[in-house]
Amino acid sequence: MFDRDALARSVKTQGAVVRVVICAHQGSSPREAGAAMLVWADGQSGTIGGGALELDATQKARAMLPGGAARVEKIALGPSLGQCCGGAVTLGYERFDETSLAAIPETGLFVRPVSSQAGTEAPLAIRRAEKAARGEGVAATRYAQGWLAEPLSPRARPVWIWGAGHVGRALVSVLAPLPGLSLTWIDTAEARFPETVPPGVTRRIAEAPQTLVSDAPKDAEHYILTFSHALDLDLCHRALSHGFAACGLIGSASKWARFRSRLQALGHDPRDIARIACPIGDPGFGKHPQAIAVSVAAAILFQPFRVSVKETAR
Repeated sequence: MFDRDALARSVKTQGAVVRVVICAHQGSSPREAGAAMLVWADGQSGTIGGGALELDATQKARAMLPGGAARVEKIALGPSLGQCCGGAVTLGYERFDETSLAAIPETGLFVRPVSSQAGTEAPLAIRRAEKAARGEGVAATRYAQGWLAEPLSPRARPVWIWGAGHVGRALVSVLAPLPGLSLTWIDTAEARFPETVPPGVTRRIAEAPQTLVSDAPKDAEHYILTFSHALDLDLCHRALSHGFAACGLIGSASKWARFRSRLQALGHDPRDIARIACPIGDPGFGKHPQAIAVSVAAAILFQPFRVSVKETAR
């Protein structure tokens, strides 16, 4: 899928970005049609796979950054790239900036020519893909005669991570590369964050971070992982008052028993309090911060916030 949100974030921070996408492939291919990466002057995100294929595509993409029309190329995955896949891929290269970003629809199917050889009218295969997307809600990446149609990703799920300690850092490192998530990371001071924050992660700093809860979308998913039990409690209280799609709190069963009692004393309905998952993490993964992060990420991907265990250490 075409991730418009990720592209918009990269354009905002980098200015011009070249998107490289696998339009189509024949035979073996390191990734599927629609797999894409974003390339800018001193970095990139996403992957089209293939090692040498990606390196070559990255170099060509950077050459387009000063300016250049969309284009495609068909590449055999053979000896010339030091590979033996035996297949071939058709890569599309498109340069985006704030002006061209504005022309991309918010939803539906993004249809456009990506080759100077494309005709002025979309070919039949592309028009059929448009019809199927409108009438049947069926959308997939389609490429034909220099025209490309890609379904746009749904709006990214807003995920707010409270705390830049060991578990917070591990969780951000695991979640940041995943598609479909929009991460906001909050703590009390700049020094609490690592020197390098993953691309696409919005960092927010506040001496009283709980005051930022009101800024979160009401459908945000919250992970509360701070250094302070008092702050954790206040964040839970404010999240319950504000509204959320899901909320998870790190801690122990005894900590959660105390929190439930205090949240009820603050006037919250026990049924609402029960929507907060605590503890979070799967003990089968272990208590290492990265292990906790992996288990929480798995819960997000497959069954958000329904994994709760008897004991998870801070």
